[in-house]
Amino acid sequence: MPISRIAVGRPEEATHPEALKAALAEFISTLIFVFAGQGSGMAFSKLTGGGPTTPAGLVVASLAHGLGLFVAVAVGANISGGHVNPAVTFGAFVGGNITLLRGILYWIAQLLGSTVACLLLRFATGGLSTGVFGLSSGVNVWNAFVFEIVMTFGLVYTVYATALDPKKGSLGTIAPIAIGFIVGANILAGGAFDGASMNPAVSFGPALVSWSWTHHWVYWAGPLIGGGLAGLIYEFVFISHSHEQLPSADY
Repeated sequence: MPISRIAVGRPEEATHPEALKAALAEFISTLIFVFAGQGSGMAFSKLTGGGPTTPAGLVVASLAHGLGLFVAVAVGANISGGHVNPAVTFGAFVGGNITLLRGILYWIAQLLGSTVACLLLRFATGGLSTGVFGLSSGVNVWNAFVFEIVMTFGLVYTVYATALDPKKGSLGTIAPIAIGFIVGANILAGGAFDGASMNPAVSFGPALVSWSWTHHWVYWAGPLIGGGLAGLIYEFVFISHSHEQLPSADY
């Protein structure tokens, strides 16, 4: 059962070279992802004169984030697992796939990676503002809260099915593609309502650099709840550590 496998970890884990390497990989992967995603939004805004969000802008955001996450997960997979998202790390923790101390290291690295990416973008663009996540007209915080829970649930469920499930087989080789695809699809579904973050680190960097925290809690609470639910459900229902596997002829 996943609850029995949840572990805090040993104190020395926080300074172990392998854990620090994994944290550095998370920092770099998150920087790559946020730089591509935020940069695409800033470039589109510059090219269109800073106009409001358009269908074309939503497609651009979906492509940039989907492709950027595909690369970010792929380059970090063999070192840290390629979480690139505090909600994914939390989902892995509640499922007993990562210790609390290592998870905290990942969180710090992910938040720093996002912040540094936004600072680099601001410097490289001559001071242009990064896009802060916010609610669209007619969307209240509870609408956005539900959107973030459902979208992040889908993301972390995909991570479990393609990357964390010990029975994943050849699916593990396409995990980064599947993870990038679900994020791109979710942006098309929810981007016009609340920006479709699904990732507290992606929301944190722009908010910190721009010092804009309106409704910021939604982009933490929603993804963490969605990610945690996905981790618990997949572990309890689909990753059984006690049942006998059916013979291949019975599938």
